[in-house]
Amino acid sequence: MNDRDRLFLALSRPSAPSSDFDLNPDVVLPEGRTLRPAGVLVPVMRHPDGARVLLTKRSSRLKHHPGQIAFPGGKQDDTDADVTAAALREAREEVGLPEEAVHVVGAMPKHETVTGFMMTPIVGWIDEPFDIRPEPGEVDEVFTVPLSHVIKAQEYSVQYRRWRGIRRHYYTVPFGPYYIWGATARILRGLAERMEAV
Repeated sequence: MNDRDRLFLALSRPSAPSSDFDLNPDVVLPEGRTLRPAGVLVPVMRHPDGARVLLTKRSSRLKHHPGQIAFPGGKQDDTDADVTAAALREAREEVGLPEEAVHVVGAMPKHETVTGFMMTPIVGWIDEPFDIRPEPGEVDEVFTVPLSHVIKAQEYSVQYRRWRGIRRHYYTVPFGPYYIWGATARILRGLAERMEAV
């Protein structure tokens, strides 16, 4: 079975939502909290040596999460039809990926972030190379990692750091010089779980 077919099959199976708090069961979330809808694109690109996942390194000048590894994406605007449209629009703005070049495979379960977003990861398949154009104000670098690397559960580890005075645990899946962690790694870990079940 090829990578694209495996993705379709993996995303057709039910799965539970995730959050930045999965590994921190002692965190008590406020009742009635308002979460803003957001969409991120998990762009999987066809490649002769095996599919690769496109990621960005956020600008070091950004107020939130500077320098972190992330998927293209962001909050859903009033002009977006839905979170899929938001993810595709943001990918075009952040890395120059044309909407028409993306074959939407499906949506992964929603992911609640520590910054108050209810984020929907949209998995998209890209058949042909495109002219990558990082948005200077938001993206310092665009790179790819092998899909085979991020869909192996053994590549992940759990680490922690202090955040607002408490120890916060999170997944990591490093690749070369890139430290992939937090929500990005948690979403990829969820994809790994589904792909391994195929």
